[in-house]
Amino acid sequence: MSRPEGLRGPTAAGAEQIDRINRIFSEAFTDRYQRDGMNGVRVPFLNPAIWRFAIAAAADGAMVWHDGSGAIVAFNMVHRSGTEGWMGPLAVRPDRQGEGIGALIVRAGMKWLQRQGAHTIGLETMPRTIENIGFYSRLGFRPGHLTVSMTRDLDGPGRGAGTRLSGQSVEDGLRRCGALVESLAPGVDFSREIMLTLEHGLGDVTLLAERGGLAGFALWHAAPLAEGRSGEEVRILKLAARDHASFLRVVEAVEADAWAARARRVGIRCQTVYREPYGLLLDAKYRVHWTDLRMTLDGKGEAPAANGGVVFSNWEI
Repeated sequence: MSRPEGLRGPTAAGAEQIDRINRIFSEAFTDRYQRDGMNGVRVPFLNPAIWRFAIAAAADGAMVWHDGSGAIVAFNMVHRSGTEGWMGPLAVRPDRQGEGIGALIVRAGMKWLQRQGAHTIGLETMPRTIENIGFYSRLGFRPGHLTVSMTRDLDGPGRGAGTRLSGQSVEDGLRRCGALVESLAPGVDFSREIMLTLEHGLGDVTLLAERGGLAGFALWHAAPLAEGRSGEEVRILKLAARDHASFLRVVEAVEADAWAARARRVGIRCQTVYREPYGLLLDAKYRVHWTDLRMTLDGKGEAPAANGGVVFSNWEI
């Protein structure tokens, strides 16, 4: 396929480009929803602090493309957590869609992750959007399970009890979190996201220690996702637990920390390959809010956590 005329890149995304990236994000996703018949949906701009986190977390994988005038045409935020790689968000400016730019930026992300040695290469898309599913399938991706966004409104601090990473030795906490993840999903590493969350002041990590060891943890953000919104919700981005019982206790501990942080809702994106944890969330009064289809590159799929554990890895920012 020939390169679209006048397209330059990729170049590294920077914080100074957030306003332009944000506008393309809002316009492209609003257009996608409207073409799917959801005419009343207007996708808001994301909180600039969330974009700064996403660009820093992606590092060299934060890519933008420009036209001849220097205006941004497309972007792809490509992330790697150890051997786990994923893309998102990514978008093409609506007036430049249909030129093959989408395929070009996805292939660039795939190549970057392959050079980085990623064992898993994936992304998420709306399951109702058959056009997107067909597009990614033609590029080599295959559909897997759903990621179900679930929320619970809090009416009190609950009975959970954990400790926050920010209140203790971060170095020791990172080591313990890394060891737990390695025992459940060898090669996966959430250290970068944890450190950047603390450095940017977006949230914290709730630790669940039992019998002298770390039974589980959850990395969460309390900063509002959308620009101009209040911080009423804590969103869990990464979670690891050594068993299903520990999983539920980690979630309860996050609820307690969320209440202490003045949030009144907890959101979690549940990968439904974990059937029992999904049921535990339903039993705990979590409600289904949204669904995304998880797709992985053929031959670069993901495996459930080993040893009966649970590892949730949010492929959204």
